[in-house]
Amino acid sequence: MFLSMCIGFAQTNDIDSLTIELAYQTQDSLKVDTSLKLIKSLYEIEDYDRALKYIIQSEKLSSNLNYSKGIAEITFYKALIYAQKDDYINALSGYTKAKELFSNLKDTLGIAKVNNSIGLIEIKRGNYAKGLQYSLAAIEALEKRNLRKDLKLAYSNLAKAYNSVEAYDKAIEYYEKALVIQEQLNDTEGVNTSHSNLAELYSYRKEHRKAIEYYEKVLADNKNDSVRGKIYPRLGGEYLMFNDYAKATQYLVQGYNITNRKKDKPNLLVALNNLGDLNLRQNRLKVAEQQLLQAGAIAKELDNKTELLKHYKLMKSLDSINRRFDRAFIWQREYYSLKNKMDREKVKIKTSDPKVPLELDPDFDKPEEPETTEVSSTGTSTVLESSEKMDKFRLIFYGLLAALAIVSTFLILIYLKRNSNIKYTQELEEKNIKIELQNQAFQEQTRHLENVNNVKDKLFSIVSHDLKDSLSSINGFIELLRDGSLSREEFDNLIPELSENANNASLLLFNLLNWSKSQMQSLEPKPSLFDIQEVFEDKVKLVEKRIESKGINLVDHSLRDFAYADRSMFEIVVQNLLANAIKFSKKGDTITISNHISNGSCIISIADTGIGISKENLEKLFKNTSFTTMGTNNEKGTGLGLSICKELVELNHGKIWVESTLNVGSTFYVQLPKSRPGDA
Repeated sequence: MFLSMCIGFAQTNDIDSLTIELAYQTQDSLKVDTSLKLIKSLYEIEDYDRALKYIIQSEKLSSNLNYSKGIAEITFYKALIYAQKDDYINALSGYTKAKELFSNLKDTLGIAKVNNSIGLIEIKRGNYAKGLQYSLAAIEALEKRNLRKDLKLAYSNLAKAYNSVEAYDKAIEYYEKALVIQEQLNDTEGVNTSHSNLAELYSYRKEHRKAIEYYEKVLADNKNDSVRGKIYPRLGGEYLMFNDYAKATQYLVQGYNITNRKKDKPNLLVALNNLGDLNLRQNRLKVAEQQLLQAGAIAKELDNKTELLKHYKLMKSLDSINRRFDRAFIWQREYYSLKNKMDREKVKIKTSDPKVPLELDPDFDKPEEPETTEVSSTGTSTVLESSEKMDKFRLIFYGLLAALAIVSTFLILIYLKRNSNIKYTQELEEKNIKIELQNQAFQEQTRHLENVNNVKDKLFSIVSHDLKDSLSSINGFIELLRDGSLSREEFDNLIPELSENANNASLLLFNLLNWSKSQMQSLEPKPSLFDIQEVFEDKVKLVEKRIESKGINLVDHSLRDFAYADRSMFEIVVQNLLANAIKFSKKGDTITISNHISNGSCIISIADTGIGISKENLEKLFKNTSFTTMGTNNEKGTGLGLSICKELVELNHGKIWVESTLNVGSTFYVQLPKSRPGDA
């Protein structure tokens, strides 16, 4: 701010000095030169009306003195001011006149400045071929004299033009050249614009790492909500390409909040589409559907075909996952219909416009020579005098007319036939797509039935072997007790074994029921806020006798802390992890339960100093296939407990993992959220 004030103060002093100097000068070319300095200063501070006043005075004086250089410069600045006021007709007329005057003076720098200014106007008006040629023509002279302000404008114009004609390599080259000069001139706004344009170009070319680099440079230099509202949704979309869901969520949520608050619909549309994609990938289907439907409504309102196309594609994926294949088919049809329409429009534009030359054409500014036609001196009189020739011409004309009618009829018939074939082909394609979607549905249903059948077979196998063994042992003990075949001492000795068998049967049945329920896809978490320490206390009471009977020490380091999850599911996880710790611990070993408080989540751990797990067996844990080993007292298991734990934890948006060393011990960790996912 201080620097801007100093520069502004210095400019004001210069203008005042030039105004005083001009008032005392005689009516000669020196006065015109002073006036031109004043006009240039006024133009730079955008005081165009005052600059025009001095232009009119200087124009008269230059004409009276026949001062060609002064007339050329004044004409150029007059055109510049017309261009700033969007009066392009007068601006182009002035530039053309100024260029002619500079050409007569052989002033190559003046010609270059005019060409650069004409290039800017033509590019603004969408005449990219013309604009490119004029800007390219200006570059050499401007680079030779290192006129950085003019070069900055020329490079930016060229980059914009190349981008518009899809010459993306050239566009990147000139945006980077413009960026170097903008940084040298401390042009913060220009630097941000170039960074943003380069990010979009790299994103279009699918060079997402480069796009992220430039988007983050814009954010580093800018705290403006309008800029951040544009950048955040796009930067989130780039991180989504690498499946970096944490970064994508951070930027997309921030972008959504800013654009929603400012009612910035174009950038809100990008945020909603990318959020829908993010939630779709993370299987949060209801949230994804709400966001995508909102995005679709905005895309149609703004007629944003690119984002609407993306919306159709995401909706088709969403309904396919939800097995709503009829709706998925409709989205797919809408997607291809819009894509074909956009492709046709693109082809139409390319065929209607001539190929744009990407390099400088030395003859681009030369006037076209009119075509000459030869006229016969006796042509008119000969036609009038020769009636036979006229009759012959008439005959040929009518013959050609008849031939044209026949050909036209033939072409119409071909066109109708072609349309009929196209319609038939489209109907056939639609039927094929529908059949393909139905086949996918049948295949998925078949896989589901196979899974259910496998679950049933496995369930029967476990019930018939493991559960049967435990129950048979208990039943045999009861028979001996009923027959009076046991003494009091034998009875007391067998009680721990009976207790162990009963516990094994109970846990086995408990795991079987939960595993079969999860495999049948009927588990739905009902999250609430609950105290972790209470769950530990309840579950420790259930296993106290087993711990005492095996001679294991229990250390409770748990703290009062809250988690947001389904309490009953968490209880199942804790019960399984405690049972495993007891199963693989020996007499004299220690089991330690604890939890760690953090801001965004809570982490619980159950550690034991038991036999540990080998590296080979660590890889087999948490799999859907059953894997089990015998406990320290030859306890059996189903191999389903850890796979159930993993599924229940993930249903509650958490994580489970293990650290273990053979013959040293194991520690199982569970991480759960402390609040509803998505809440601030």
